Amino acid sequence: MISASSSSASSSRKKKMKQAESKWRTAAQERIYRRRLLEALRATASGAGPRAVKEAADSALALTARGQSQWSRAILLGRCRPRRKLLLKAGGKVRRGRRRPRPAAPVPVAAAAPAPAGKKVRDRLRVLGRLVPGCRQLSAPNLLEEAADYVAALEMQVKAMRALADALSAASLNAAAAGEAESNVV
Repeated sequence: MISASSSSASSSRKKKMKQAESKWRTAAQERIYRRRLLEALRATASGAGPRAVKEAADSALALTARGQSQWSRAILLGRCRPRRKLLLKAGGKVRRGRRRPRPAAPVPVAAAAPAPAGKKVRDRLRVLGRLVPGCRQLSAPNLLEEAADYVAALEMQVKAMRALADALSAASLNAAAAGEAESNVV
């Protein structure tokens, strides 16, 4: 028999997940994000590259979330402090990147038993925690809530960027058609 406290906890978790989805699907949130995205993209230097565009889009998304979630706070705080880059010297060349882990010792065939189901779940939760900014140390229920909110926000980001790309391509087509019409008149 299911206890009343566990059923109420699961129903409140479902309500929070539903709120996270609906919060990012409102037209008002989309308008706010589009405005902030345009401001952030205008502030980036032209020709700054795809990394600058991604950082501008992520910071606009975190500002739209107003720091109410763990991932938005991590993005906003991560923007302020400089990122450490590990310099590795290899063969006379200096490369930037992470240190590569040492290759694991080969596992004997007899010891290669299938992992228990609990270990697989923990491993997948650990990977999910790495994918969502600022969520490496969260408990499983909190991590899943943050991930649901982050995915909903990313869906809105994709929708806004797709609309922006469509508008820019339509503007360039109109400019090209206007230029072609002027050359035919002359």
